[in-house]
Amino acid sequence: MSIQQYDLMVVGGGPGGYVAAIRAAQLGFKTALVEKQHLGGVCLNWGCIPTKSLLRGADIAHTLKEADHFGFSFDNLSFDINKLVKHSRSVASKLSGGFDFLLQKNNITVIDGTATVADKCRLDVSYNGTVTQYRSNHIILATGARARNLPNIEIDGDLVWGAREAMTPTTLPGSLLVIGGGAIGVEFASLYNDLGTDVTLVEAAERITPAEDTEISALAENSFKQRGIKVLTNTLVDSIEGAGKQALALIKGANGDQQLKFDQIILAVGIQGNIEGLGLESLGVKTENSFLIADPFGKTNLVGLYAIGDVAGAPWLAHKASHEAIVCVENIAGVEAVEPLNKNRVPGCTYCRPQIASVGLTEAQARAAGHSVRVGRSSLSTNGKALAIHEAEGLVKTVFDANSGELLGAHMIGPEVTEQIQGFGIAQQLAATEHDLAHTIYAHPTVSESMHESVLDSLGVAIHQ
Repeated sequence: MSIQQYDLMVVGGGPGGYVAAIRAAQLGFKTALVEKQHLGGVCLNWGCIPTKSLLRGADIAHTLKEADHFGFSFDNLSFDINKLVKHSRSVASKLSGGFDFLLQKNNITVIDGTATVADKCRLDVSYNGTVTQYRSNHIILATGARARNLPNIEIDGDLVWGAREAMTPTTLPGSLLVIGGGAIGVEFASLYNDLGTDVTLVEAAERITPAEDTEISALAENSFKQRGIKVLTNTLVDSIEGAGKQALALIKGANGDQQLKFDQIILAVGIQGNIEGLGLESLGVKTENSFLIADPFGKTNLVGLYAIGDVAGAPWLAHKASHEAIVCVENIAGVEAVEPLNKNRVPGCTYCRPQIASVGLTEAQARAAGHSVRVGRSSLSTNGKALAIHEAEGLVKTVFDANSGELLGAHMIGPEVTEQIQGFGIAQQLAATEHDLAHTIYAHPTVSESMHESVLDSLGVAIHQ
């Protein structure tokens, strides 16, 4: 049997895998991409893109509820959840179709099937009962991750939904329990609340969005409660039982045990890496907590084998995966001045209402790392544009090294902050100091002026607060 040969092979066609394949082809590698299901991965098909389509519907629902503030009134308004879901799926389908063109354009061979790392520099791909062998000096694993179950609670697609079911409802539940107060959980809680569902959000940690700065988390929780979302922190869901067409949840928290009924439950307690069935155990490839261990260039402990994206660990973000792909491939190719991935430069975005965005260290992390810090804050309550659009709920918080002026971290909550955080990301990449940012001219009137005001506040010279 002849073994097909490629310079570089990628397993997984998500935002890490397809970017790695394209960049490799651009650099002259004979490249193949192995995908067992959908090009574009979870992010495009069942994650970041379709959820944002749904959340746009939630934003419209919120705007309509606030329309009277701007002088509008409506009679006989109606909402069809199936049309919103259809829009979400059509967006995902349209983008997915574009990947075929991109890969063909770059002369990348797409191989359908399930890959196994059979040996150093060798892949076996199974498809419809046939196994084909391939050799490559460089194999990049970008197999992604999937939703994690709890020991006593599993996604069944019926009473307990994962992300896929939560994105494709045929009807809106009257009551909903969301288990997990991280980014995915708060997005679904926000979405369903805006669409009219009675939502309870449970988080085992002491605060929701526990990865964010404590002040941001507190503002998010307060906003959720004002909207009528029941937020239970330091709380566990012990068990779930069917009760007719509803689910009976045993909830254990600071106020004791309680049994509550819900029409639907969403489980959003994190993810685990897709490492099963890859043949890694026999080759001694190192893993930790279901994720592959790789250095900042994507190298695993097996020469010629690399890992990028969600399967390589946190942060589990599409843009981190894509950047990792570029770094990994360019390092393989010997491109000059390739910088390793700096996880502190990866922005995080949560698309609930109000939106949350951050980059770099929190204040607590900066102090724990030994920095003497200066902190600036700017409330959107004094921002003219935020007041004009009736979205003045929010805060911009900046953390600087008191000695060097280095921007250590930036943390935002408010309207469209996911679009604004990149300004701070660019500042970090260019090593801009607080004085550089203070002397940058920001357009008026914009919500982003609050970014400037936060920097000025860190220097003790805030103008509008």
